[in-house]
Amino acid sequence: MSELVITVNGESRMIPYPATLTDLLQHLDLDPRAVVVELNREIIRRPRLAETWLANGDTIEVVHFVGGG
Repeated sequence: MSELVITVNGESRMIPYPATLTDLLQHLDLDPRAVVVELNREIIRRPRLAETWLANGDTIEVVHFVGGG
């Protein structure tokens, strides 16, 4: 099985290839409804997560929503 080498929030990671952003979020155990994802400095809207494929060297930033009151 091949792996991708990507950077997530400044940390190098290896994930199974092929992978979409949805696959990455599942791998990280994150709910797509509770995060914003930026791929190579472009915000990827939630409807596009499943159709956006990752490649070696991609840089992903995942920002979590924090609730408060």
